[in-house]
Amino acid sequence: MAERLRFLPAGNDALLVELGDLETTLTLLGALQNDRPEGVMDLVPAARTLLVSFDRLITSRAALVQAISSIDFSFRSTRQGNTFEIPVAYDGEDLNDVADLLGWSVEDLVRRHTEATYTVAFTGFAPGFAYMTSDDTTLDVPRRKNPRVRIPAGSVALGGKFSGIYPTDSPGGWQILGHTPLKMWDMSRSRAALLEPGDRVYFRDMAKGSTASPPPMQFQSATPPSMSNTCGGLLVTRADRPALFQDLGRPGRAGQGISESGALDRTALVEANLCVGNPRGSAAIEITYGGFAFKTDRPVTLAVTGAPAPATIRSPEGKIVGAPLGQPFALDTGDELTLEFPPEGTRSYLAIRGGFAVDRLLGSAATDTLAKVGPAPIVKGDVLMPANQPVSAVDPARPQPMKLPKEGDTVTLDVAFGPRTDWFTEKSLFTFLAQEWQVTAESNRVGVRLAGAEPLERAVTSELLSEGTLLGAIQVPHNGQPVLFLADHPLTGGYPVIGSIARHHLDLAGQIPIGGKIRFNTVSAFDQFIRDTDR
Repeated sequence: MAERLRFLPAGNDALLVELGDLETTLTLLGALQNDRPEGVMDLVPAARTLLVSFDRLITSRAALVQAISSIDFSFRSTRQGNTFEIPVAYDGEDLNDVADLLGWSVEDLVRRHTEATYTVAFTGFAPGFAYMTSDDTTLDVPRRKNPRVRIPAGSVALGGKFSGIYPTDSPGGWQILGHTPLKMWDMSRSRAALLEPGDRVYFRDMAKGSTASPPPMQFQSATPPSMSNTCGGLLVTRADRPALFQDLGRPGRAGQGISESGALDRTALVEANLCVGNPRGSAAIEITYGGFAFKTDRPVTLAVTGAPAPATIRSPEGKIVGAPLGQPFALDTGDELTLEFPPEGTRSYLAIRGGFAVDRLLGSAATDTLAKVGPAPIVKGDVLMPANQPVSAVDPARPQPMKLPKEGDTVTLDVAFGPRTDWFTEKSLFTFLAQEWQVTAESNRVGVRLAGAEPLERAVTSELLSEGTLLGAIQVPHNGQPVLFLADHPLTGGYPVIGSIARHHLDLAGQIPIGGKIRFNTVSAFDQFIRDTDR
């Protein structure tokens, strides 16, 4: 069977395979799952693409192109899933706008949405987010020009040719029609995701009383509490912003709808652990913009790395001394450690000798703020427990950390073009590299939201079908202002990715403060890995 495959570069260690349709994409996914080439780390299917991440120490882009090009596409999956009826309150913010876009009344829109039959094509974006295709092809609307920073959990929305339900509070650019009280993702269920590929879905209007209303949805953390407030330990006495447990993340979990997450400055996390003799990937606390303090009820050894937040130790008698950064130091019983706002950088890392006693999910204690997976954020009044795990000798002679940017500084980040660089005009490619982009206050662990004087313009104005995204991907919404994806990024997205940050600059990207500026420097051309292959 003849299939045309197009291979597009996606960062330093991934490629995007573009195929003719969803069925062919799922066929390729099944083939690679059944006989995974050596070195393939993760697979993210979408409507007409498959994102293939790989280990460059084991394989290469060229080797994977050859392996994928030789696959037999004659086998087709025939999986039939379950059938679900989803109750919806049609009260969404975009209901009137969508009706106007389609030239219908609101009543007609609700009727068409509830009369259609939907099939779950694939999952992505976040755990429990299902992309559903409809047998009513007129239900096709563009995504919002300006994505929302927060869409409430349970929101029922349209994006291009797909319908979807947001499983958690998250950013997004789809048009919101209403909401459902059903949980899309619940780790306490044997099948955490309510909807899986192959399932059939019908929406029902709750206002007509055709479906009984389930109890209100209360989303919970995917893990049990990892901290105690009833026994001794390290009492958090100040947390201007919630701090997070982080380690090196959960690689290879895209099949479960979970991104890698983990520390934004991995080098700093590893350095903090090595300072106190912990294994390099032990969980530490990621503290954003300082403003954090705790009091200990026992002697402990600590280290603080990353953003140089001024650190002081206050004894029970009220004596205050400075604490070193990037070196191990000790607290005695009753001492209180305080970290203030750092003069440069964004995120500091606090490690304790022996590690923290914190729950792990899927092999990691990282808190994923988008997927709501991992330990709960650390707030004032929490008590953190040392784990007393096996350790090696402390290491006071760690290398000097890199100097981090301050507000107003300009940082140059290396970029590999692709996979959708050709969706932008030549003028926009010049603008992307030539002008400075300012980090805005809407930035977080999901992504760095940028603002430039001249927005980027597309050469291709049609809607992009959702496709896999990577840590470091630079996605460009309709407003032309890029979003640089960080560790808690969605697995899939519906805006074109102009390029991806080189891996050696990912830690730096996570340390650029609000008000900092970015210039992009291309280190890899777009067209060198493009190939068309006939089968």
